[in-house]
Amino acid sequence: MFTHIVLYKLKNPSEENKKALQEKFQSMVGNVPQIRSLESGTDGLGLDRSFDVSLYVKFDSKQDFFDYKDYPFHRNVAEYVHSVVEKSVSVDFE
Repeated sequence: MFTHIVLYKLKNPSEENKKALQEKFQSMVGNVPQIRSLESGTDGLGLDRSFDVSLYVKFDSKQDFFDYKDYPFHRNVAEYVHSVVEKSVSVDFE
């Protein structure tokens, strides 16, 4: 299994914007065949070190992750993400 975890800080971290991004991530389930499981959440503490939205995705392999990155439905989601996100950090591991 290959795991992809990303944390996002939004340009405008309103509750509506957090939920919109979370819904955008959830829309990939069933539309991106490489995804084995996906979870997304919004921050509930609002600490200085907190990020606004998280993404946790599992793939069968590293190659599936690379195929996911190029999959058209994911590219559309990524385009939206880049328009609303100020900063992100990630970790990817097998």
